[in-house]
Amino acid sequence: MEVRESDKQSFMRKILWIAMLVWLLLSPSFASSGEFRVTPIRLEFDRGAKSGVITVLNEGDEKLHVQMRAFEWTQDTDGKDQYADTNDLIFFPRMMVLEKKEERIIRAGVKIPATTREKTYRLFIEEIPGPQKAEGVNVAITIRFGVPIFAKPVKEDAKGEIEKIGLSKGALHAVVKNKGNVHFIINSIDIKGRNSKGEGIFSKELSGWYLLGGVSRLYSTPVPLEICKELSKLDIEVKTNRFNLNGKLDVHEAMCTP
Repeated sequence: MEVRESDKQSFMRKILWIAMLVWLLLSPSFASSGEFRVTPIRLEFDRGAKSGVITVLNEGDEKLHVQMRAFEWTQDTDGKDQYADTNDLIFFPRMMVLEKKEERIIRAGVKIPATTREKTYRLFIEEIPGPQKAEGVNVAITIRFGVPIFAKPVKEDAKGEIEKIGLSKGALHAVVKNKGNVHFIINSIDIKGRNSKGEGIFSKELSGWYLLGGVSRLYSTPVPLEICKELSKLDIEVKTNRFNLNGKLDVHEAMCTP
């Protein structure tokens, strides 16, 4: 008897649902984590202000235990975040308990003098799982939030550039570099492509992140072959919280070949 492809797919879906049901019945239960809100979401210290306050609000219905840990925050040559233990930050308390809907504050400050470059840190506020009431094996899922802390330099120099734009094998690559001594936030990277008639035939928006001083980051996106072959120009606009950067690329069909 011949089995049609649609029948095979229907049978496989039934097997998948059964497998998921068995997993849910036999797997360990998951303990729900607490809910908390942090304000502000970052601190910036200049020469005249070396300390600030962070408010933590327990929005859940259970008692919440949290601990705080401080790290120096840097980025590697690929723009990926790196963290290292530091004694540059002073903060209090290091642990606290918040009752249902309770609000408490953390005081934080930087004890090093301003230098020629911005110093960057993160103060992590992390939930400590409490004892679980559910029977059986429990897996606790906790919440951790890292508050960025910036200690500004003696003199700020904010600047950046689109260091390189390339298109090869149907993939667009753009390198954004922070050439200044302070961070900026890349809000979005808007890419628009036009054909030889000037008509818009390609559009893509990439999300961004913090880019610390002196760091470069590569952004990439594929361009469909049928569109790539029709492209004549690509325009790139990097929108940051401080300024916008613009770049252009002339496109040739050879750049689209896989």
